[in-house]
Amino acid sequence: MPRIELDDLTDPEFADLLRDYTHLKDVQLRARREPAEGLFLAEGAEVVRRALAAGHRPRSFLLSPARADDLADVLPADAPVLVAPVEAFARLTGVDLHRGAIASMHRPPQRTTADLLAALGPGPRRLLVLEDVVDHTNVGALFRSAAAFGVDGVLVSPRCADPLYRRSVRVSMGTVLHLPWARATTWPGDLDMLRRNGFTVAALALADDAVELGEFRAPQRLALLLGTEGDGLSRRALAGADVAVRIPMDERVDSLNVAAASAVALWQTRPR
Repeated sequence: MPRIELDDLTDPEFADLLRDYTHLKDVQLRARREPAEGLFLAEGAEVVRRALAAGHRPRSFLLSPARADDLADVLPADAPVLVAPVEAFARLTGVDLHRGAIASMHRPPQRTTADLLAALGPGPRRLLVLEDVVDHTNVGALFRSAAAFGVDGVLVSPRCADPLYRRSVRVSMGTVLHLPWARATTWPGDLDMLRRNGFTVAALALADDAVELGEFRAPQRLALLLGTEGDGLSRRALAGADVAVRIPMDERVDSLNVAAASAVALWQTRPR
């Protein structure tokens, strides 16, 4: 499909094509719309490249002239490419997309815990498990840490923020687009499914009986469980873990941001 040059992103002739990109500032609206309409957004030229390289199918592209030229080698012929001055993006989207590249992609089918375990198969594996992490920036940073330290997959609880929300995808630098992940259907019941498949569930928590991270010997099949911002893990999730692990730190600091804590724990438990 040829690229469509637009000076005015309010042109009613292209309203249907541009609808995917409207009201991006309204988080609650987008969180409802995107899964319901089967789409997610990839923002930034590098993230768009990674989305396409990971096999995600585009619905359309909204690009500045410079980014359209940069991405010309990977743009497929069967998706509309809408090209407009980057200054016009904010009037349509409600946010400053100064990177000049955003793509609407078809959302892949949602994996369940069973799907994820089947895809991973037997053998040594590491999972990152997130309970009710509600900040999209933290979710993106957690996925980036998981990818950096060789995690095989991520499991999120039913109330966890959407890993495919625009901010999560951007902060993850697109790693969420190729790292296998699933959403639990029962919580914390799906932790039992991990255990039945040979995983040791290790909860990162400030519990009285927690083992110091440096003394914890990571098993070959490890599911590292982290909780929501502020409150940490629920009592039910902590009770569903095999062991609690804590990061020793200066007594004047009681905890780390969940994304920072994940990076420390994933590095320490990496395969040696």
